[in-house]
Amino acid sequence: MSMVSEFKSFVMRGNVIDLAVGVVIGAAFGKIVTSLVEQVIMPPIGMVIGGVDFSSYKWVMKAAGPDGKGEVALQYGAFFNTLIQFAIIAFAIFLVVKLVNRLIRKQEAAPAPPAADVVLLTEIRDLLKNR
Repeated sequence: MSMVSEFKSFVMRGNVIDLAVGVVIGAAFGKIVTSLVEQVIMPPIGMVIGGVDFSSYKWVMKAAGPDGKGEVALQYGAFFNTLIQFAIIAFAIFLVVKLVNRLIRKQEAAPAPPAADVVLLTEIRDLLKNR
């Protein structure tokens, strides 16, 4: 099998395509959550705490030079925003998984009817028992 045909069979498998779609949707979902956290959730939290924008919180370890460059800082406010984004994404994924599990359980709850030959054999067995 040539490398090109092997690559083609690899790419055309359903799992690879599903993964690619998942990555693209995940990236778009990440942008939505980032916007939600930075523009909707964090401003009211900052206002309640005292009108503070968390993304600007940082611990300056080395101040910037006269040209405004060279600052070394730990930006824990941006990290806090990222933690909130993670919590929202994790909760959304939890809800999706919970919904999928509920749908799977409903499908498993309805057992398939027995095959015709099994029904026939069961009837024969019951008739032989009753003799």
